Formats: sequence, structure tokens, C-alpha cells
Amino acid sequence: MSDERDPARELARWLETTGEELPGLARIVAGTTARGLAWTAGSYLRSGRLLARALNDPKAATELLNEVADDVAVASRAVAEVADAVARGVPLSQALRDAGTTLAQVLPEPPPPPEPTREPTLRERGEQLLERSRDVWREEEPHPAYARILDDLAPDEGRVLVHLLRDGPQPAVDVRTGGPVGVVSSTLVASGLTMIGARAGVRHDDQVPAYLNNLFRLGLVWFSTEQVEDPVEYQVLEAQPDVLAAVHSVRFAKIVRRSIHLTPFGTGFCRSCLADPSELPDLPEHGAPRD
Repeated sequence: MSDERDPARELARWLETTGEELPGLARIVAGTTARGLAWTAGSYLRSGRLLARALNDPKAATELLNEVADDVAVASRAVAEVADAVARGVPLSQALRDAGTTLAQVLPEPPPPPEPTREPTLRERGEQLLERSRDVWREEEPHPAYARILDDLAPDEGRVLVHLLRDGPQPAVDVRTGGPVGVVSSTLVASGLTMIGARAGVRHDDQVPAYLNNLFRLGLVWFSTEQVEDPVEYQVLEAQPDVLAAVHSVRFAKIVRRSIHLTPFGTGFCRSCLADPSELPDLPEHGAPRD
């Protein structure tokens, strides 16, 4: 139908025939109000309710057109009330509030406000944790701290962890004063000298001590006083320029051999977050801290 009754169109026609009879200011107010109300009513009536009831059923379409006509009449009456009240000197805000009662007949009820959510207490969270621990059918999930640890790692630190995971514990040495005086009182010259940075391929080799401190802080690595199994590893390390410089900086020097390991927690983190699943069965073992 070319003359299908549309709410916005009906209200526009009403404005053309009725609006001219109002005083100038009232006509402007009524026109502005009518446009807002017509858009609201028209957008609502053209919503999914129309499509759901009249898309394929001619009888339902006829009934729906009658319902639309009734809704348009109600909306038009609300606009007329506003215009008449403004013409009689009623403040616009009061006129709009009074017309809202009439217009509410064709507008949907607003949804109720959502219920406020309450954060569980620490005790409740603890009870939920224990309840999950008793669920034997619950699929095991990665440790919840893993996600936070990833946010605290530098890219170079990720390389160091992958190197430790794939190649096992790494040698480290301390350089101390030795000789006759060193027997009584030995002074630390340089500590934690290692080749981890070069072997892991880090971009900032001078930051390796800071990287190791952060990994220790996160509980991912620990520093052992024990040596790695292969003594050749120490021979290569002790020939490095930084170790030689520390040795030659004092008259008598002695080298203390140590090692750097992943903690059990660090091994689990690397296996879950950094390891290729195909490598998991062949990864070397790390010692656990004794303390």
C-alpha cells in the first residue's frame, strides 16, 4: 500500500492541519515535541513486533495495522495534550510530564535495573578454592600465577628461561681473592659470572644480572652452590674476557664454581607457557633447592 499508515507520517499530517491553529511560540514547541514523540513511537512500532506478527500472515497484518492506528491515535493525543497545555500557559516541562502518562501506553516498559553484584569475601573465595580442590572430575588448569608472571617478564628473560629449559642447569662462577691472605679473609671480586646471555641470544647482554634477579624474584630460578656435571663447561666459562678481567684485577684470585637452575615452579611455568609440546619428553632435569 502506498498510503500505509506510518506513525511518523500520521503525526506529520496532524502537525500540518493542526499546528497552524496554535500561537507562534506554542506552534514551535508543539512541532519540536511532536517530532521527538513521532520518532520514538514510530521507531518502536516498526521494530521486531511488526515483522514477527505480519510478515507472512495477511490476517495478522490487518490486525497489526489496526493496532498501529490505535497507537498512532494515542501518540497524537499525547502531542495534542502538550500543544494545548503550552497554549494555555503551562510550563513545557510540566506539559511533557503530563503527556508522558498517555504516551506510556504505546511505549515499552523499561527493563528493570540489574541487581548489584557483590564481591565475594576472602573467606568465600577460600571456600570456593577448597571446593574446586575436592572436585576429582575437574580438569587440571595451569597455575593462576602464570598469566601474571608473563606480564612481569622482559623478552630477553623469556629467552633465558627457554635456554635453561632446553639446555639444563648452567655454570656460573664467583671470583674471590685468594692466596695466603685469602685463606684467612677472602673478598668477593665478581659474582655470578655466566655465559647465559650469550648462549640464550639476548639483545642486552649487560642486563643479564638484572634479568636473573627478576627471575629469582618471581621464583623461576635459583642459584646453587653445586657444580654442573660437565667440568668442560667451567673451562669454557673461565676463559671468557669478563672472568679473566676479574681474575687479573687482584694479585691472588680463586674461582668458586656454582650453577643456575630452574625451580620446580619455574620448570612447570616454562613447560606450560614456553615449551614446544613436542620437546616435553626430552627436556633435561633441574635440581630442586634444598632450603
